[in-house]
Amino acid sequence: MRLLVIDTTGPACSVALRVPGRADVVCSEDMSRGQAERLAPMVEDVLAEAGLNPRDLDRIGVTTGPGSFAGTRVGVAFARGLALATGADVVGISNLAWWTGDVTGHVISTHDARRGDIVVQLFCDGEPEGDPLTLSVEAARQFVSDQKLTARPEGQPVLVGSGVSLVLDTTLVGEMPQLNMINLLDRADRANSPFTPAKPFYARPPDAKLPGGRVSI
Repeated sequence: MRLLVIDTTGPACSVALRVPGRADVVCSEDMSRGQAERLAPMVEDVLAEAGLNPRDLDRIGVTTGPGSFAGTRVGVAFARGLALATGADVVGISNLAWWTGDVTGHVISTHDARRGDIVVQLFCDGEPEGDPLTLSVEAARQFVSDQKLTARPEGQPVLVGSGVSLVLDTTLVGEMPQLNMINLLDRADRANSPFTPAKPFYARPPDAKLPGGRVSI
């Protein structure tokens, strides 16, 4: 399967390509803004390096947040448009799931949503157990406490993500999983149909609305 993955939810624009029998290709550039202008040329470059055109793709994976509001929209819209144009399958990948890396057992993924809020979700062996919740810092601490998770002697974390420092006892935090595009390729590669929709997940409803009060994707 020829697989492309995209992430523009954080302070970078990143793509990776997996083609059977070849080494994975990763391209990533740090940028706080400008992903919309850089993403298409970056995808074109990695495909050209592999001697492929967009219609050769079988699957496209894209991170859906939570993360940067504008960046999330850029990546999701591009992936959906590319899938529509090429006929490739498109798979949405939650950042909360991505942050769990290859951690086994139970882990709580967290996202600092700012304004005193934290998004939390419980996972076991990389699979969600329950829906993500947007909570106050105090409520998030209570959520973690209610799970009765304990630190692991091998150093694997029970808390991961950008909200860890806000949540609870630092003794529960082990070595953080490595966030990288190879891990994202692996997660998209393992996905089974029906695929998670490529739809942005925001920690809270967007402040900006379309004319008439409508909220876009």
